[in-house]
Amino acid sequence: MAGTKAKGLGKGLEALFGDVEIKTSGMAESAGEYGQRGAGLLLIDINEIKPNAAQPSRRFDEEKIDELANSINAHGLIQPVVVKKAEQGFELVAGERRWRAARKAGLKEIPGVVKELTEEQAMLLSVIENIQREDLNPIEEAEALEQMTARFGLTQEEVSKSVGKSRPYITNAIRLLKLPEEIRQMVLEGRLSNGHARALINVADGRRQRAIADKAASEGLSVRKVEALAGEEAPVGRGAAKKEAGKSLEIQDVEQELKELLGTKVTLSRDGKKGKIQIDYYSRDELERLIELIRTLKG
Repeated sequence: MAGTKAKGLGKGLEALFGDVEIKTSGMAESAGEYGQRGAGLLLIDINEIKPNAAQPSRRFDEEKIDELANSINAHGLIQPVVVKKAEQGFELVAGERRWRAARKAGLKEIPGVVKELTEEQAMLLSVIENIQREDLNPIEEAEALEQMTARFGLTQEEVSKSVGKSRPYITNAIRLLKLPEEIRQMVLEGRLSNGHARALINVADGRRQRAIADKAASEGLSVRKVEALAGEEAPVGRGAAKKEAGKSLEIQDVEQELKELLGTKVTLSRDGKKGKIQIDYYSRDELERLIELIRTLKG
């Protein structure tokens, strides 16, 4: 039976893998000899798979999992999960939503790509999959990125290259963890967005920070309004408004690009061929972060 094609997987998997042979993990050959042969595609008893404790995403939308379970019932599990060998059975590296949905769909076995991975490699794959699929909540993403630096000793530059995000993106993401627990919880629950959270970081006073967060969540304030309340965009008078209106679209685009790069307000003013770039900061920590960020641009 070693070369038997898997049954009951739906048309999608066969179309995806063509004539790849899938072996059942319960067979002595597939499970026992795997360690000697390296990575492979197995049909695994779903009860032999356990979730990854280091999984970046801890919150799962049950409605979306139900939808995926319905799709699996109709078409099969098209994309295998990625697992690594554990002391007993297998541990998920990527595809926990698929695994959960497959359980809801009543599947006894699911296809899995088995890889020989170190703990660090497994963590990287899990983070990368979630980030590329934009499944992670901003706080979960920040925690995962920080874990890569704290647990595995990677620099932010190395993390940047690993997950395909810019160095400033990594820095700004991790900064979200400086927010108070109650505000981080609001972001986890979806009551505040990533943009709201980034604006709130610039508020030095903790009580004011919480008050703005509560107001934003209860009244559904826009990110721009929260930025204004946070002091990132101070109210402008007629003169300032006129000056802003006189800026070219090119200058405004550059200001926006620098704002996203540095994670704070940036103002450009031009007088003929000369001009100034003003970078705002709102605390000592913010200043130190900007200095560190600018230093990294040297090389």
